[in-house]
Amino acid sequence: MESPNYAELVALVEKMPAFPKSVQRVVQLTANIEVPAKEIVQVIECDPVLTVKILKVINSAFYGLSHKINSIQRAVVHVGLNTVKNLAMSIAAMGMLKTSNKAGFNPSAFLLHALTTAEISRKLAERAGLSQQACGDCFVAGLLHDFGKVVFAEFRPEGFKLALAKSKEENMPLHLCEQAFLGIDHAEAGALLAEKWELSELLTETIRHHHHPPDNAFGECLFAANQIGKRLRYGDGGNPVTEAFPETVVNRFGLSLEALIDDLGNLDVIAQGAELFIKP
Repeated sequence: MESPNYAELVALVEKMPAFPKSVQRVVQLTANIEVPAKEIVQVIECDPVLTVKILKVINSAFYGLSHKINSIQRAVVHVGLNTVKNLAMSIAAMGMLKTSNKAGFNPSAFLLHALTTAEISRKLAERAGLSQQACGDCFVAGLLHDFGKVVFAEFRPEGFKLALAKSKEENMPLHLCEQAFLGIDHAEAGALLAEKWELSELLTETIRHHHHPPDNAFGECLFAANQIGKRLRYGDGGNPVTEAFPETVVNRFGLSLEALIDDLGNLDVIAQGAELFIKP
């Protein structure tokens, strides 16, 4: 039997907006490697708002293209289908965030944490030798892993504010403070959102267990990326605690947290790109 807190959480998640149908369709299509790129391009181009926003980012200084890109088809040629898909997901995720909330949760800092975690997760997936499709999915997992916090900030701001304060004051993991004040944590809320947005079971379960990663490359890339982003203070998801790598993650990359950060080189360019993306 479901607990009252879980049943309430399901009801709160149902109040959250759905991803635009165009983005949901992009996610569905890219899950099938046999789908021609032109079908995905057509879906995006039928959404004029999404098209304009993607082209704005593609033509920004971050990508440094020598000439202006005027179509999604040309964008795919120049930066790749996975990048265009990830931009569509990022734009949709940004649309979920309100500029303020009663919990005092900073949406801009949160989004910077989400975007940098996403890109670092993708980078680690490449390092781990995952397929191109899996690398793209790691980006999505990193982008959305903390979105359960958005549910709390919107619909349970009083309890979430207390959880944020206790986490900061006592240097406790935020998800434990959420369990104390809300009876459930953002990882579970995020998994329910992933189900609402019709993401794959792998993505849903990775989000659900991102504080205790399963023994697989997908979950371990997200866990490592999350800790790296927190250690380097790229944005702020409200959790002040950076956790050491468990043995499975150390074995995956052959390095500790600090050693992996050193080995990855300058990651500031990722944060700079995310900041550029966030700007209106």
